[in-house]
Amino acid sequence: MTHAHDREVDLRDATKVLLERMREDLEVHDGDVSRPGFQALLVHRFGNWRMHIRSKPARAPFSVLYRVLERCIVSVYGIEIPYSAEVGRNVIIEHQGGVIVHGDAKIGDGSVLRQGVTLGNRTPERPFDAPTIGEQVNVGAGAKILGAVRVGDGAKIGANAVVLTDVPPGSVAVGVPAKVHVAESPSASEPSSRTADRRIDPPPHEPSPQRSSIHGENPERR
Repeated sequence: MTHAHDREVDLRDATKVLLERMREDLEVHDGDVSRPGFQALLVHRFGNWRMHIRSKPARAPFSVLYRVLERCIVSVYGIEIPYSAEVGRNVIIEHQGGVIVHGDAKIGDGSVLRQGVTLGNRTPERPFDAPTIGEQVNVGAGAKILGAVRVGDGAKIGANAVVLTDVPPGSVAVGVPAKVHVAESPSASEPSSRTADRRIDPPPHEPSPQRSSIHGENPERR
């Protein structure tokens, strides 16, 4: 009985988090439910939520629904964010088209992604290497951030830049490959009060075995 109660509490808490994230995502996307970025994040968070249903038979119909919705988002809007990616609060996907996020990537609170952005691995030999994006990071259209690099809080990534190395907080990275221009003012890296006390969503409670695809998903968890 205790284990069953714990599962119910865990799922109830996860549902509260899902609804709160949905409200925040809608707010930062101008309250417009038709925005592709909002819909993509909604499906991503739903996919994460379903993993809190520990019984695989009970989870199965939600997984089927998630897969259908995920394929629709990819096919219609060109936005691919696997449920296993960690996405923080108040993240904005400004425009649709060619937005690809690795399944092991992390995106901090208040960051902005635009069309043509890729957060992916750098080489086939290291398929699970993925970027970690800090809070309040502004990523320009067409930018590629590749490999296990870290982009610090408040950094700006120029349009079409190819980032292969770490970017310090508050810095600007532009060019191919990107050159980093360190910020002169330390205040540039400070997150706004809107998200200063917020963190990236924790991953689902279920342990993560060796993953089998470039997007970091494991068939056993579906």
